[in-house]
Amino acid sequence: VQLQASGGGLVQAGGSLSVSCAASGRAFDKYAMGWFRQAPGKDREFVASISWSSVSTYYADSAKGRFTISRDNVKNTVYLQMTTLKPEDTAVYYCASDRSLRASQMRTEYQVIDYWGKGTLVIVSS
Repeated sequence: VQLQASGGGLVQAGGSLSVSCAASGRAFDKYAMGWFRQAPGKDREFVASISWSSVSTYYADSAKGRFTISRDNVKNTVYLQMTTLKPEDTAVYYCASDRSLRASQMRTEYQVIDYWGKGTLVIVSS
């Protein structure tokens, strides 16, 4: 599986932005997907994850109520819609996928995730 994130850019605080991640390869629709981010000088952190069926979604506390993760298994794409953006949301956003992990496990087991996209930069200006 290869993952390619896109859609990042510059947005003012309070604004909205949507990033997407296109997957190539087999069995995308059978894998949990997640979004992570890494701000300058900080560790990579979990943002959100979604089960293969879209039934279950999970969010970091910082993302709850502002971000929405979704997926389209026909288009092999996962999305992250971000609203009410804050300067502290500035980071490189990475999508991730794993053959074995459940969406509920991606928050804590990210060190063993199989596939990572290259990331897309989101800058939120104050």
